[in-house]
Amino acid sequence: MADHILPGPPPVPLVLRRSGRARRISLRVSRLDGRVTLTLPAGVPESEAMDFARAREAWIRGHLADRPDAVQVAPGAVIPIEGEPHLVVTATGRRVQRASGQIGVPADRPGARLQAFLKQLARDRLVAASDRYAAALGRPYARLTLRDTRSRWGSCSSAGALSYSWRLALAPPPVLAYVAAHEVAHLAEMNHSPAFWATVARLYGPYEAERRWLRDNGHDLHRYRF
Repeated sequence: MADHILPGPPPVPLVLRRSGRARRISLRVSRLDGRVTLTLPAGVPESEAMDFARAREAWIRGHLADRPDAVQVAPGAVIPIEGEPHLVVTATGRRVQRASGQIGVPADRPGARLQAFLKQLARDRLVAASDRYAAALGRPYARLTLRDTRSRWGSCSSAGALSYSWRLALAPPPVLAYVAAHEVAHLAEMNHSPAFWATVARLYGPYEAERRWLRDNGHDLHRYRF
């Protein structure tokens, strides 16, 4: 639906979305990009939805103010790599150089070069984990691709194709491994039934801490702009 504006300093764009499953008007502020979505049940006029948003303006602005600031990746920035903070510094040569607590990047296009490094790191780790869990499950996957997805950390198609967010290279290694086990488990159970979660536990072990980490901290991995 067309965007609407909540006036004020500054104006806040609102995305109105109509849903046949919604039973009441609801608001959501994305932790990833700050998008404010107003969901309407069928038959509710837009004017009523806008009244709802205006009545909750303080709540909306409070959530927007609480969002972590974006980090432009360049020398001087600090980013997590495999869960550990690394200071970005300028390196000699044309290769990204990782050392304890530092990541050296060439002066030429540092953000793009570091992103390429992280994508390769994610691929190496995710291929190894996916291979390990697929072998344990006894079901091979068709292929593995990396994307910069916003709504999910991984997916598994009915044809057995696995897809992951390369930003998992920023997360602690157990979190990356849990996501791989989760998606490989879908090769056997294309659902989130008790049987599916039992398969995840069989492949990975206790996973509650890693799942909670993603829920509590995953949005922060999208702060980094390359």
